[in-house]
Amino acid sequence: MNLALKKSIVKWALVTLALILIMGCSRNDSPSGGNQNQKNTTTSGQQNSSSNNSTPTSSTSTSTDASKSIVYKNTKYGFSFKLPASWRGYSIITSQWEGKANETSSTVNETGPIISIRDPKWTEETPRQDIPIMVFTLNQWNSLKQGVFHIGAAPVDPTELGHNNYYVFALPARYNYAFLPGYEDVEKILTGNPLETIQLK
Repeated sequence: MNLALKKSIVKWALVTLALILIMGCSRNDSPSGGNQNQKNTTTSGQQNSSSNNSTPTSSTSTSTDASKSIVYKNTKYGFSFKLPASWRGYSIITSQWEGKANETSSTVNETGPIISIRDPKWTEETPRQDIPIMVFTLNQWNSLKQGVFHIGAAPVDPTELGHNNYYVFALPARYNYAFLPGYEDVEKILTGNPLETIQLK
């Protein structure tokens, strides 16, 4: 093999080697750059996640303040009732009041709902004092006050807790006559004027 051919082969070999090295470097740079971008995105996501975690901390703080009381809301009749945090897990029992025209009559001529908020510590073995809320239409309440009908044997009318543009909310007379466990707690709750009314459309 002559010298010119040997030089030509060496030259082509060097060119080929140089091309291989250049292509190899380009490939190595590309994945590295891609990973760097992906890493930044992930880190950014983690930072956002961290930032989001700090938001619940504020919310928890607000929630802790709010946990001092809880609120039962009744959108059907338009009222809310504030309860202490110890009543979390309360239940609602619905019954009915009946109004009779006079003491000798056995005919019921007026009825309405009683919405009772039940203490979560209430059990069959140890019943506790409910918070009963009687619901009257405005006409029913006016009729009751005028003596058109009466409720129960007691000569005392229910006590108004509040009213909106459709209903009056009242506490039954002698609601706690049995002095069930927890009746003092209910009295304390009621002294704070816990019922708020909502105007209905």
